[in-house]
Amino acid sequence: MRHNQNIHDGRRTLIQKTNHTIELLEQDSLTIKSKFQINYSWTESPFGSALVMSTDRGICGMAFADELGSEEVLKDMTQRWPKAKFIHDEERLLDFSDSIFGLSGRIRLHIIGSSFQIKVWKALFEIPDGQVSTYSDIAAAIDQPSSAHAVGTAIGRNPISFLIPCHRVIQKSGGLGGYHWGLTIKKSLLAFETARFESNLK
Repeated sequence: MRHNQNIHDGRRTLIQKTNHTIELLEQDSLTIKSKFQINYSWTESPFGSALVMSTDRGICGMAFADELGSEEVLKDMTQRWPKAKFIHDEERLLDFSDSIFGLSGRIRLHIIGSSFQIKVWKALFEIPDGQVSTYSDIAAAIDQPSSAHAVGTAIGRNPISFLIPCHRVIQKSGGLGGYHWGLTIKKSLLAFETARFESNLK
């Protein structure tokens, strides 16, 4: 897999892409001892209705609802952080919406998970735009080649869809495999990125 231009600074990583920069702020979920606030809102995206969630440190969640429905998606996402207080805040989304789907400027992500999950999610950024990888490739990339099944489980729990590109992971056979928010969404995401990649080549 091709490597991005990454800068590591403790729990902070900068990933330089073609037209934007992603800043990752990592937090092991086991270190969270007290209540914290997550703001959330809904927006329309190129892939249908999208739920965007953020802490005061950055975007911590994104999900798509066209296949599962908004009620089920919100329930799924809020159950991931039992210590959080959730606040519906439409104005907060305005800080992120242009950069998220326009992929421009600096996008700050606050990724919360176990140390293994975070290692897997960070490896997904090494899959080049417009290309795909396999579960076993990701397992090898994190130096745990026998952990493809556990890697698949971690990928399925990726809380920040699209921006952390779990949709780029397919089966070794070439089959699409699963996608937490529905295969129609996965197909749309891959088609969107392929078209953008080919456009950049012209």
